[in-house]
Amino acid sequence: MLQSQLYTVGAPQPAFALRLEAVPDMDYDPLGNPPRGEVLVKGDPLFSGYYKDEDETRKAIDADGWFHTGDVGELTPGGALCIIDRKKNIFKLSQGEYIVVEKIENVLDDCPLVDQIWVHGSRFESCLVAVVVPSKRRLEAWVQEQGANGFADLSFDELCRDSQVRRMLQKELEGTGKRGGLKSFELPKAIHLESECFTVDNELMTPTFELRRTQLLRKYEPQVEALYEELRHKAEKSTSKQA
Repeated sequence: MLQSQLYTVGAPQPAFALRLEAVPDMDYDPLGNPPRGEVLVKGDPLFSGYYKDEDETRKAIDADGWFHTGDVGELTPGGALCIIDRKKNIFKLSQGEYIVVEKIENVLDDCPLVDQIWVHGSRFESCLVAVVVPSKRRLEAWVQEQGANGFADLSFDELCRDSQVRRMLQKELEGTGKRGGLKSFELPKAIHLESECFTVDNELMTPTFELRRTQLLRKYEPQVEALYEELRHKAEKSTSKQA
């Protein structure tokens, strides 16, 4: 999955200079193997700035004339540039909808049952999925309040693995998202429940408590793939019923 998301844009053009700048919070290092970092571009054909917007121009173009694209790139052994990530975590789904993932996470984090949430999507998928770390105390109390049978003797780990609990919590998340003004395409269509918190020690958060998205995707790639496969299977089943 990680490899399939690489998008090759070819070699740098003669009219432009290109360099990669380290993004420590995301573990991207231009001196690493392979070289990875934010893509910076410089050259005479480059635009001089945003029209009547000096603040945005200063944010985008530094004092040395380098344009900070916000894209994270990787240089291949052959000298081609691959776009592998976004520094600002803004991307499009396959159907063209723009996703500001941190905004979505902030809204869904208001759900009382959620301790932590990581929302994932890509240009190759039509919807979002999420990995959710529930609040142990609140989840256990909430499950009992629902009056669902068979949960009294389950541990927190077992609750997180239970498909019925997962469906119930996803419904709660959808309600939180709608109340928070999220559009339908901004709501995760499937979730995975995780009993272990994202921490600095397990390298899923930075020292400033930001999500380390590359590491999260690396760790949960099998679960993410399983969620998308589950959604594809449901879509195929629904289509066959309508045929």
